[in-house]
Order: sequence, then structure tokens, then C-alpha cells
Amino acid sequence: MNEEAQPLGLTINWAKTKIQTIDVTVPPGSTVQVGGSTVEVVDTFTYLGSQLHSSGGIEHEVNRRISISRNCMQMLDRHIWRSMISLSTKLRLYNVYILVLPVFLYGAETWSITKSI
Repeated sequence: MNEEAQPLGLTINWAKTKIQTIDVTVPPGSTVQVGGSTVEVVDTFTYLGSQLHSSGGIEHEVNRRISISRNCMQMLDRHIWRSMISLSTKLRLYNVYILVLPVFLYGAETWSITKSI
């Protein structure tokens, strides 16, 4: 990879590089030597806003999205309903909750939906 990148003036930032494996001989949290650099082995990582798990399943990402959406709703609830703004403004702001749905559904088109999900 280094040989292909160097003619283009590119270098690999080994500090940001992670390895994800399904091989049970290299447990998550350990490190591997690659090209004289130490690279961490991870079980999950976030790529383009979606969390990828070494199991290949999507359950972790769905649970993560549910948690993020729940936190958004709780923060909005806390700040809107406990404030001193008028009821009509509160109702208008509450309609903004519909904007939380895209937070949950981000990347859903790539999910392999199973019966358990």
C-alpha cells in the first residue's frame, strides 16, 4: 500500500489506522506490527457516521442509533417543556421532533433487517 501511495505523494497515518478482524487469534485491544508501525486491532469502528462491527451484524448500529435518537428527544423535552416560553411556541418547537427521525434512520438503507431487529 505504501508503494502505491508514495508516487502520489501520499503517506499512511499509522496513528489513525485501525485493523478490524474476524480472526479469533487476534483479540480486540491488542496491537499488530505493520511496516514498522504499531496498529491497534478493534472490534468496532465508525466509518462515514455508521458503526461497523466485526461480527458483520447490524444490531450494534441499530442500538446505537436508537440511543442517539432517544438522547436527542430527552434533551429537547428537557429544554422545551421546562422552559418559560409560551405554549404556542412550545408546540411549534415540538413539531421539530420530526427532525430526529433522520438521525435514527441515517444509513438504514444499508441495514440487513432481521426478525430480531
